[in-house]
Amino acid sequence: MTRHGGQLLVDSLVALGARKSFGVPGESYLAVLDALHDTAGQLDYVLCRNEGGAAFMAAAWGKLTGTPGICMVTRGPGATNASIGVHTALQDSAPMLLFIGQVGTDQRGREAFQEVDYRAMFGPLAKWVVEIDQVERIPELLARAWKTALTGRPGPVVVALPEDMLSSHTETPPLTAPAPIWEAAPHPQAMEALQAELSAAERPLILLGGCNWSAAGRQALQGFAEASDIPVVAAFRYNDLIDNHAPVYAGEAGVGMPPNVRKLIAEADTILAVNIRFGEMTTGAYTLFDVPVARQKILHVHPSDNEIGKIYSPTLGLLAGPNAFAAALRPVQGPWAAWRAEARAAFEAGFDAPAQPSPVDMVAVMAHLQEVLPEDAVLTNGAGNFAVWPNKFFRFGPQARLLAPQSGAMGYGLPAAIAAKVADPKRCVVCFAGDGDFQMNCPEMASAMQAGAQPIVLVLNNGIYGTIRAHQERQYPDRVSGTSMENPDFVALARSYGFHAEHVARTEDFAAAFARAMESQTGALLELDISPEALTPRATLSQIRAAGRKATGAGN
Repeated sequence: MTRHGGQLLVDSLVALGARKSFGVPGESYLAVLDALHDTAGQLDYVLCRNEGGAAFMAAAWGKLTGTPGICMVTRGPGATNASIGVHTALQDSAPMLLFIGQVGTDQRGREAFQEVDYRAMFGPLAKWVVEIDQVERIPELLARAWKTALTGRPGPVVVALPEDMLSSHTETPPLTAPAPIWEAAPHPQAMEALQAELSAAERPLILLGGCNWSAAGRQALQGFAEASDIPVVAAFRYNDLIDNHAPVYAGEAGVGMPPNVRKLIAEADTILAVNIRFGEMTTGAYTLFDVPVARQKILHVHPSDNEIGKIYSPTLGLLAGPNAFAAALRPVQGPWAAWRAEARAAFEAGFDAPAQPSPVDMVAVMAHLQEVLPEDAVLTNGAGNFAVWPNKFFRFGPQARLLAPQSGAMGYGLPAAIAAKVADPKRCVVCFAGDGDFQMNCPEMASAMQAGAQPIVLVLNNGIYGTIRAHQERQYPDRVSGTSMENPDFVALARSYGFHAEHVARTEDFAAAFARAMESQTGALLELDISPEALTPRATLSQIRAAGRKATGAGN
């Protein structure tokens, strides 16, 4: 059978297990779009409004499902727009494939229309970048791209597709179903050494994160922690890897790290770090561990040898997948019961935030959501001070999920929520977005409407870029510049996209409005009135400004 390159690519993706793709059309990959005409119900194309939103959806899909999120964009501007999703997938360690149309092979190197050297552009952002010059090599290079995105430390792979290559015909057969690649199991001697180190500890701590966790792996890790009575801290925005109601869970090490979590990491004598990359946020900007040899014993377990010893030289490095490692763990005992109990008590105390000086009090909102959301709810957010609420004031049960970017990218929350609804239309998905964050990708509400994948969106509207205003007032108090916003009518905007929408001006009105949002069959947007004063749960904008004046001597 003869196929053009677009058909060969799409047929091979179907064989690999791809079921959804996200993209914005372009003339550079018309052959792929032609092939997708025949795969409805097998490999669907979710039409997006901006390549950045499409790439965020693919990155979120990879994080949620553990299979590569597929994004398709055109050359040049399409690729540059999509780069934000590639960077996010990289920092999240999420599997993703970005397919980019490319100029014809006969025009390469001439700065043809929208031509970009993708190896140079995406080299620092992706696990691998490849341009397929020969149509016959599509199955070979696609199989490698799929495997690369999934194995070791998962991440994004970029595949450039020259236009003339895609339109060429070949008798090369597509891929068949891939053989499973089992994750690396830990060496028995390494496990003995690791468990001996844990048994000798006085204040052990488990720090876990990353993708590629199975339900069984998460359950095994939690079972080990509970049987051993060792506290567990989640890496930045991976709170959902363990049941937050478990007595061993002690919080998240991320932006705005709570003092109790910082204290735990600093005072631990042995840290079992499972599947984490020791990012800036999780390490308190690299201050909680000495570089390169930490004062704490670090037992680093990771499926990629590139991560072990990359920043911190571990006491013990163990090359293994997180699930195989968790399955091999056996309970240990030690004199740390009080240490674990204190860690849990401090986590619980962190929810005792004061009432907020705001028309809508997010402390009360989060308490209500904790009561009414289903056990398998998905929460999403982009970047901004508002993210403290889903990240620090919600207890994720064993079935709940959090989709939030380790890259700190604004605009991620809405596309991620749409991707979650595409994955499971019946699942309750709630997106938290600041007014600035929401406007980064609000046109994707049209994508949600068209795909029948409309989540619930909570827009926390305080009229400012809150995170930057906080930094501004700390460093340059009373000199507000570039952080105040004039916003559109968010309710009218959402309704124009077919969403149920309401304006919530008082805390006491939220519960009824959210109930109506839950009942809507076309998604919902609730615009919440938030005072700029309620910038953080425990410090008002005025208090931050006053502290900035004192620290800088401003006004003296």
